[in-house]
Amino acid sequence: MSTTQPIKRKSRWPAWARRGLMENIATAMIAIGFLMLFQPFALSLYSYSFVTMLAGTAMFIIVSKFPE
Repeated sequence: MSTTQPIKRKSRWPAWARRGLMENIATAMIAIGFLMLFQPFALSLYSYSFVTMLAGTAMFIIVSKFPE
């Protein structure tokens, strides 16, 4: 009885472009945008909070398609 093992293919994706790291960065961007939205000190941070959260959300959606 022979058992066949699945062929492991070497991924062409660099280590920094893997899903785990990039998802963490996207989540951090969303969290930073949230903190920027609810801080009472600087109007410029408040002004860019939506753009930061939107960029983090778009990045998370794109990165979630990357290989592990």
